[in-house]
Amino acid sequence: MSSSSPRGRLRRAAAQALATERSSDERIWEVVQLARHQDRPYTLDYIDRLTSDFEELHGDRLYRDDAAIVAGIGRYHDRPVAIIGHQKGRDTADRTYRNFGMPGPEGYRKGTRLMAFAEKMQMPVITLIDTPGAFPGADAEQRGQGGAIASSIRAMLRLSVPSVAVIIGEGSSGGALAIASADRVLMLENSTYSVISPEGGSAILWRDAAKAQAAAAAFQPTADLCYRWGVADAVVPEPDGGAHRDHDAAAQLLDRYINRALKELGEMPPGERRRRRADRYRRLGSHRELNPLAPQEPPATAD
Repeated sequence: MSSSSPRGRLRRAAAQALATERSSDERIWEVVQLARHQDRPYTLDYIDRLTSDFEELHGDRLYRDDAAIVAGIGRYHDRPVAIIGHQKGRDTADRTYRNFGMPGPEGYRKGTRLMAFAEKMQMPVITLIDTPGAFPGADAEQRGQGGAIASSIRAMLRLSVPSVAVIIGEGSSGGALAIASADRVLMLENSTYSVISPEGGSAILWRDAAKAQAAAAAFQPTADLCYRWGVADAVVPEPDGGAHRDHDAAAQLLDRYINRALKELGEMPPGERRRRRADRYRRLGSHRELNPLAPQEPPATAD
């Protein structure tokens, strides 16, 4: 069969489409790995580089402190701000102490407490998201994990002060959304944001966590795709090779986007910010179905 025949051209097009799809899937998995890189800057690394006079707050006033969530007040561009973020550990001991960045309900209640203080003092709220998800243990569920996440989302949506959320690594499940329901959502170039981690999704879909790469390809959680769908408002570039190569440069790049977002939000009346925030989250995932059997309106005619 001639390669120039219609069937030959179709086969070449199909092969090219398959190669492109595989290349795209591999790129998505590469981003997932970069988002989890052990040398990537974490919340405290950005706080050290972007703020001054940072004072960390501890405890939820109900049970205990949760080291997987860092929450405190600092000065950013010479103005007070409230900062809440997930924190992973660098070594085995620190990772255990931070519970690998998976908060329990105490962490989210600590963050909600700081949001209430920021509202009272009229301080903007900045959140930094980097978690594989909230801690799924039975003890966390017994202490109200789901309710704490829901209360955190509600608190963010009701803020009258400006809020900016940044996905700095992996943002998975309600554990990420709990502190990401902001006026502006920024994603670093090599970060991910999805309803569940690839391993969790593959375990549910195929009962095999080893198919995480296929799950990631289905979720398409990368920053460029989240921006395309309106989940993210901007993609923040990273230094060549990734943020783990140069923490200082990564912080400088992120600083421009956060500062610009806060300036834009600060110019809006509080009521307008809240209205736009509500509209933003109502639009996510919305779709329209057309019924082909429904009667159609006749075309308008000129008199």
